[in-house]
Amino acid sequence: MLGLLTRNWWVLAVRGLLAVIFGFLAFVWPEITLGVLVILFGAYALVDGLFAAITALADRRTSTDWGILLQGIAGIGAGVLTFIWPRVTALVLLYLIAVWALVTGVLEIFAAIQLRKEIKGEWVLGLSGIASVLFGLLLVIRPGSGVLALVWLIGAYAILFGALLILLAFRLRSWGQSLERKGMV
Repeated sequence: MLGLLTRNWWVLAVRGLLAVIFGFLAFVWPEITLGVLVILFGAYALVDGLFAAITALADRRTSTDWGILLQGIAGIGAGVLTFIWPRVTALVLLYLIAVWALVTGVLEIFAAIQLRKEIKGEWVLGLSGIASVLFGLLLVIRPGSGVLALVWLIGAYAILFGALLILLAFRLRSWGQSLERKGMV
């Protein structure tokens, strides 16, 4: 798994950058309509899921990382379902986002536990998983929140999640370069 992630560190950086951009857009346009939110969320979840799936399937000769692949499938599924039902109510969208955050968070925590056997510093991925789970739980516990509060929660989550992915990507890049110098990759 470490070799796969260090070779494809840039994919995590792109995912993180997209998440940060998405988060800032949510804050810049707080008057966003539910329809635009549906499109933004659907596009983000779909692209994020595609990049995660591509990462998992990039080097199938050596192994396929099922946790990252399942995370990708969850993101693709959330994105596709969002576009199939564009007139989804705020409550249904809220639960769709909550389930997506909970599933990806649990899978990220699982991946961090697996990485713990291979590297130090896996806490970054684990922390992003915990952030995802907490975000999903907040949405389930407080479904009556207004659309503006939902937009701000999504924006804050996306910025935090994206920043953590970017941090992980550059750590993986450094580890990969170190492993290359030692002839281990």
